[in-house]
Amino acid sequence: MSTLTIGIIVVFVLGYAFIAMESLTKINKAAIALLMFVFCWVLYMVDPAPFVQLMHPDFKGTGEQVLSFVNSLITEHLGDTATTLFFLMGAMTIVEIVDQNGGFNWVKNVMHSKTKRSLLWKIAFMTFFLSAILDNLTTSIVMIMILRKLVHDKKDRMIYASLVIIAANSGGAFSPIGDVTTIMLWNAGMITAGGVISEIFIPSLLSMIIPALLLQTALKGNIEYDDMGTDLMGDTVVLEFTAQQRKVIFAIGVGGLCFVPLFHYLTELPPFVGILLVLGILWTVTELFYRHIHRRRGDNIQFSKRVSNLLSRIDMSTILFFLGILMAVACLEEVGVLHELGGGLNSFFEGNHYAVTGIIGVLSSIVDNVPLVAGSMGMYPIQATGDMAVDGIFWQLLAYCAGVGGSILIIGSAAGVVVMGLEKITFGWYMKKISWLAFLGYLCGILSYWVIRTFIFTTPL
Repeated sequence: MSTLTIGIIVVFVLGYAFIAMESLTKINKAAIALLMFVFCWVLYMVDPAPFVQLMHPDFKGTGEQVLSFVNSLITEHLGDTATTLFFLMGAMTIVEIVDQNGGFNWVKNVMHSKTKRSLLWKIAFMTFFLSAILDNLTTSIVMIMILRKLVHDKKDRMIYASLVIIAANSGGAFSPIGDVTTIMLWNAGMITAGGVISEIFIPSLLSMIIPALLLQTALKGNIEYDDMGTDLMGDTVVLEFTAQQRKVIFAIGVGGLCFVPLFHYLTELPPFVGILLVLGILWTVTELFYRHIHRRRGDNIQFSKRVSNLLSRIDMSTILFFLGILMAVACLEEVGVLHELGGGLNSFFEGNHYAVTGIIGVLSSIVDNVPLVAGSMGMYPIQATGDMAVDGIFWQLLAYCAGVGGSILIIGSAAGVVVMGLEKITFGWYMKKISWLAFLGYLCGILSYWVIRTFIFTTPL
């Protein structure tokens, strides 16, 4: 391992350490993530040729050609990162439009619970199954918006929000369209829809239920209904559209979010294109509604809930944090650290798939699970029979571990990062209060999968 590689790893580790100590340093995590991203790539550019030869042996250029190639690599990684960022911005804007126009009020009534514990279970199961239909990122945004209407106590909402992270990641792991990593494995033919649902559903469910059982001990008493009533009254004062128009906005917004996986399947375009399609349609419809209002009431009226105004509410610090983290991880990928780590794990554990995928899952709570899964797919080719066959133990475990393992740390998944930004949950609080619960559920899920594959589904379906 070269000195530059060690330097890049040190910068990455120090960056994560400062992100973890945000509550102590009072430095915004987005600023640290951006510095981490830039410094990693600056070190890479000191002498990029060895890294290019290592990771891209087919490239034979020298001198200026190497620099040009590296710049194209950075642009390619930025493009991959941008797909996540635009998906996030589109989903956040759609949910904000629906929420600001009272679209989630009926959900608030459905989720109405007398006790805090009963609400916890409603939140857990709704998040779990919704994330299997939508993706865990969009589901987390929707559920946090609902939680803000239901729970006004900050400490209680942090507990509910943490469970949303766990349930969203668990729900996405058993569905072929619920998580980016399962989509990758499904599209590559390494798992089938029937296989991953039938075999990973119970482990995923356990990885959500066990933390929920332990978390409910921190919630006692009833929900303060007076606060909820005040919130509902506040909504009725500021709504700008009629009841019928609000129903149309809700149908387009939520229906559009559910349509995105189908759009991706039908067109094979990246999911962010589907999100932007839904946003464009919703934006156009609301503008037509406002045009009608202007004709009826005059052109001098200003509307605070217009989409162009709501765009300013997007939390840019969360977007920039995402950018910094994903681009720093891309640098680790380009210096070969992730590839070497995967190969080393396989050698150290002598092909024990439960140990290898289990460690990959834990690592996915530290670095992005997409390059980890992509690296695993490249290192371990699919085979005709055995554990590496279609729906084999390795691929099923990889789908489970990479998805659920991201819950162990709050920065280990897209759902966690979004909730962290929206609810201002610190890395330290989550690690102290939630990480061990998520890890316990994660291990129980792996154990249940071993039982299923040893005694129930001894061969893939």
